[in-house]
Amino acid sequence: MFQGETAITIDDKGRLAVPTAYRDVVARECDNRLVVTYNPFESGSLYLYPLSIWERVRDQVNKLPKAKKVNRNMQLKLVGAAAFVELDGNGRITLPGSHRAAVGIEKKAVLLGMGDKFELWSEQAHHAQIRQTITDDDLSDELLDLQL
Repeated sequence: MFQGETAITIDDKGRLAVPTAYRDVVARECDNRLVVTYNPFESGSLYLYPLSIWERVRDQVNKLPKAKKVNRNMQLKLVGAAAFVELDGNGRITLPGSHRAAVGIEKKAVLLGMGDKFELWSEQAHHAQIRQTITDDDLSDELLDLQL
């Protein structure tokens, strides 16, 4: 279970250090490998999946009927853009340049533990997202039932 927010610096080669708290989990549970792909719901961020979770997501997305444009778009953003990344000896992964450029991740980023995956946000997009508030009009029945 991944949770928490970590400010991340991306070096000139596109490498980022996975927080030390997660390195053992990624090594043990993911065989030092993650899958990076686009967040299809929010601009400015990438998803980083453990391999076992990714395989389940990939299979579900690939089963969607290709006759619908929204399904093809989901397949393009998740499956078509997926890339394997591996932790090096220093606990770093190298993000593909195309992924960084597409979502605007440069030197500063924010890594969020989101339960079964990570989200990597450009610093600017993360700040903009956090500044948005949830209004009464946004509240679904599920949200109303939460005891926060």
